Amino acid sequence: MMEERDFLYDDVEQTKTRFVSWVGEASRFDLAITHSEHFYGKILVLNLLSNRYAIIGADDFDEPGYIATAFDVEDDAATELEMYLRAYIGL
Repeated sequence: MMEERDFLYDDVEQTKTRFVSWVGEASRFDLAITHSEHFYGKILVLNLLSNRYAIIGADDFDEPGYIATAFDVEDDAATELEMYLRAYIGL
């Protein structure tokens, strides 16, 4: 018998995902970056090597240490990743 659920949402939509990989000075990055209307203009960034992810928008870069904490990387790697993501979203 099927269990009844009270869904908060159950949406299906087309998304755009970019896969990008590079070796920086401090770390290697293998990312999947997904654009979706579900995140109100923010992007979903998945680190495929560490299985960490974050929903990131321009305002998140104002929070000191956000990238380092979200992706559990050292400061040098976080700086490289932040520079890439800032350029990617046009900041």
